[in-house]
Amino acid sequence: MPGGRKPGSSVKDERTYEALRRDGASKEKAARIANAKAADGGKAVGRRGGKAGSYEDWSVDKLRKRAAEIGIDGRSSMRKGELINALRNH
Repeated sequence: MPGGRKPGSSVKDERTYEALRRDGASKEKAARIANAKAADGGKAVGRRGGKAGSYEDWSVDKLRKRAAEIGIDGRSSMRKGELINALRNH
């Protein structure tokens, strides 16, 4: 990890976590993916992904609802592009 810091003890696959963080994933997203990979294996996790569709096809109302579900602050004043960016980088 940058600065010699290790992820929390809840992260099960540190190597995957670190690679995702270097690629710009949030701490939460990197931990979620790393733990899924450690539990089920990389191929199983890869097969599960990619079924939600593109955020560009969602309405602003649906984007705001999803942002509320995961706790993104400031969502009520965000435009569609800002909501998409916030959801992808949460």
